[in-house]
Amino acid sequence: MTLERYAELVDDYEAFVEACERPLPLTARVNRVKSSFDEVRESLEGVGFGVERLDWYDDGFRLDVPEDDENGEEAKIGNTLAHYLGWIHVQEEVSMLPPVVLETGASEDGEDTDDRLVLDVCAAPGSKTTQIAQYAACVLANDDNIGRISALRNNTDRLGLTNVAVTSHDGRRLPGFDALGIDAAVVDVPCTSEATVRKNPEYRDGVSQNQRESLVPVQKGILSRTLDVVRDGGRVVYSTCTFAPEENEAVVDHVLRKGKASVLNFDVGLESSPGVTEWQDDEYVSEVEKTRRFYPHQNDTGGFYVALLEA
Repeated sequence: MTLERYAELVDDYEAFVEACERPLPLTARVNRVKSSFDEVRESLEGVGFGVERLDWYDDGFRLDVPEDDENGEEAKIGNTLAHYLGWIHVQEEVSMLPPVVLETGASEDGEDTDDRLVLDVCAAPGSKTTQIAQYAACVLANDDNIGRISALRNNTDRLGLTNVAVTSHDGRRLPGFDALGIDAAVVDVPCTSEATVRKNPEYRDGVSQNQRESLVPVQKGILSRTLDVVRDGGRVVYSTCTFAPEENEAVVDHVLRKGKASVLNFDVGLESSPGVTEWQDDEYVSEVEKTRRFYPHQNDTGGFYVALLEA
């Protein structure tokens, strides 16, 4: 099953396909706990990297990678002093969206974000956890994959973050989390990852329907349980890196029909498309139009799906 299954969803399918076949730009973000954009830019430009700040997110930037004079290959951002000292974290541009959407939603409501307890349900290897930790009082970073927890801890240590507590539970269970008074959550669920096609070309051929069908119940269970443990009125960001409505709008539709949440509008300054209300033989509640689809050709990024919910 190829990406052609999404032709009817995309406004310019030819541009979409062309974008999916191009290499993905290298991006990173500043770790404001240790450094600043100006300091990072000076350091990276000093060793030959080009640095272009993102229009929509002040901490994010794209990198123009120089050639390594010693062997003629591209220089490695991971070998720079800025990376070693924890001044930066290399992260795909659209992967920066969930924490920004969460922060934007809270700021618009006048919440004091510095006092919040935020849950990152599927946290490893920690890109979003370490981004959230710059805004929140404390982040509960949960992941049920013990093998990935070490990468999460390594990233929090390198970036100097002391306000992250790590747990390992099935996101569909989260025992005892109801009593913690969680203010907000990010739910970046395991998915078929088709929208990472620019860095994983094998996804040009799509994924099997069996693989998708095995993930959907897990996604619904994780989002549903997260909404249970977040306080009333708290914000929850649901996100995936897939184009599939079964894993995106259908999962949001599931919790809406159960009365667990409502959908909120958001705008981060990137071009996007509204959530779809029909797919194949299924119809979703009209509220899912407030969710956003970020296609590779719209902003020269990977693909992503984001929904901002209120518990």
